Amino acid sequence: MATQSTRTATDNDTPSDDRDTARPMHDRDTELSVLAIVPAYNEAGTIADVVAETSRYVDKVVVIDDASTDGTESRAREVADGVVSHPRNMGVGGAVHTGYLVGVREEFDVVVQIDGDGQHDPADIPRLLERIADGADMVIGSRFLNDSYREYSLVRRAGIRFFTWEVNALAGLDITDVTSGFRAYTTALLADLSRPENSHWALEQTLEASRKGYRIVEVSTPMPPETDGSQFDLGTFLKYPPRMIKTTMKVLLFR
Repeated sequence: MATQSTRTATDNDTPSDDRDTARPMHDRDTELSVLAIVPAYNEAGTIADVVAETSRYVDKVVVIDDASTDGTESRAREVADGVVSHPRNMGVGGAVHTGYLVGVREEFDVVVQIDGDGQHDPADIPRLLERIADGADMVIGSRFLNDSYREYSLVRRAGIRFFTWEVNALAGLDITDVTSGFRAYTTALLADLSRPENSHWALEQTLEASRKGYRIVEVSTPMPPETDGSQFDLGTFLKYPPRMIKTTMKVLLFR
């Protein structure tokens, strides 16, 4: 497996319920190599703990620093196996896409995606990987399979449910949390997906993967609301439908 070098990403990069303790995939007859990617923007206060905990369950952790201004990059370099730095902010969609490229290029079997703000519990990673080992191509951690969604605002819950309903209707799926950023993928799937739009990356990739026949499943993962002050209010919600229509048409017509 290639060695991850720390470098700066460019726009030309394109792709060709029980908790275990540590590196659970190594206990299986078929060992899968697992890369964790951590998209991060201004997460200097949490990134070290996220990387340290995540490293217990995977073979390698790479942080995708999305042009942070608070020292996230330097903090990540102290703890992560690799750091890829964006020269300008590309949003979550751009950050995760860069991470997917690393997983495909370095020929890992599985890529786990986990946020750098501490919202996702790395101890849930083994449960995502277990479903990959059982034959799933994409595993989504869902806050709607437990009670943690009740901590979210009514507007945000309605927004998540609306987008999930739309993807389910279009793709014939039966999932509960399409907007979740806590996911695991086979690199075979990632190599076959198009580069996602930033604002609707999760919906877009889920819809495309389903249309291409990949198996998508969910596991219950408690997920408290973000504590960084980010808001999802009615005004934000109303901006999404027009963008979602554009994203949906792009996937349905051209992929």
